[in-house]
Amino acid sequence: MSLSGLGDMLSVGILNGGLYALMAAGLALILGVMSVANFAHGEFYLLGAYFGFSFTASLGLNPILGIIMAAVCAFVAGSLVERVLFYPLRKRSQEDWILNTFLLTVGLSMVIQNGAQLIGGMKYRGIPQYWKGVVRVGGTSMSVDRAVAFLISITAIVALWLFLDRTRLGRAFRAVAQDEAGAALLGVNLHQIENLAFGLSTALAGLAGASLLSITKAYPSMGATPLNMSWYVIILAGLGNIRGSIVSGFIVGLLQSVSYQFLGSGWPQALNLGLISLLLLLRPTGLFGTAVKD
Repeated sequence: MSLSGLGDMLSVGILNGGLYALMAAGLALILGVMSVANFAHGEFYLLGAYFGFSFTASLGLNPILGIIMAAVCAFVAGSLVERVLFYPLRKRSQEDWILNTFLLTVGLSMVIQNGAQLIGGMKYRGIPQYWKGVVRVGGTSMSVDRAVAFLISITAIVALWLFLDRTRLGRAFRAVAQDEAGAALLGVNLHQIENLAFGLSTALAGLAGASLLSITKAYPSMGATPLNMSWYVIILAGLGNIRGSIVSGFIVGLLQSVSYQFLGSGWPQALNLGLISLLLLLRPTGLFGTAVKD
């Protein structure tokens, strides 16, 4: 393989890894804070793409502003969903909380998919490009849209990392994830933290969907692939491990790119499933070994 081909392969893997890391970080956030396995996470990616289309193509907003607005709308949608659906369920559920939330998120996924189909039909909605031009890095070239989408992912990941490490609210998130009862005794408002965590998680998914609108068009069933890849990353990292999911996102992205280059189009998913199966046998807690609180 030539150096330019190697560069292309690595750049595609890193770019995809940034998306997977962004999606998986949001999924890990509510898994750690709320013990919710959100199987509607891909549908908030879908909502972000539709919001992005509405703001940039329909209203003609500046692309960056449109992408940010799409993430804000996804945050609001997630916060409302948590308040209307998950908050009442938590008050009624005790031992069955995890099973009930699984059923709820699966049902929510179906509702959002069918709602999108009912409102907009099965038409693909997208834009030719956000920005014109090509970026060259070494011997590798990529569209400006893809490069900016990667920069948006990295910026959001770094911001999330700093938020969790450096702010009082971020430390409250980590305290609830580690020991919910202990955090409550120290005065942490659990309901507020859980609502913000769910909204932040959906905002990250919406940000990913909107930033990739020119590459992946919006359609009702588009959330399945991002959701599947997010779960590959989550299982590889360890359930609820936000930092581990960021690293694992890039591992999965590079593995996918390398296997596609050397083995063909049918192998990336097979290798991902094989890696996950092997990991569950040898190290069930994942590479970074964080358990989810009961």
